[in-house]
Amino acid sequence: QVQLVESGGGLVQPGGSLRLSCAASGFTFRFYTMNWYRQAPGKEREWVARVNTLGGSTNYADSVKGRFTISRDNAKNTVYLQMNSLKPEDTAVYYCNARNDVSSYWGQGTQVTVSS
Repeated sequence: QVQLVESGGGLVQPGGSLRLSCAASGFTFRFYTMNWYRQAPGKEREWVARVNTLGGSTNYADSVKGRFTISRDNAKNTVYLQMNSLKPEDTAVYYCNARNDVSSYWGQGTQVTVSS
């Protein structure tokens, strides 16, 4: 069955870095655009970053542009989110999402907490 499993979350101090991973299985990963979303307590889920099927095109929310980098490895069926210069307002559950014209899949999320 389809699975998206996020990992790499945790507690980090402001200014620190984390690298999230999302391992995919059960579908043809290379045919899907991959996204990262996040949801902070009491807020709606928001889109963070996107990478196209070949990894050559990326887009970012203004709030993370210049600090976060999304990438993918189609040989490993994995998408990454490198997060640098983290701020307390980056605290959220981070979700990966696989999407094409007919399907959309979600992972279970990984918690990122930025606090001193």
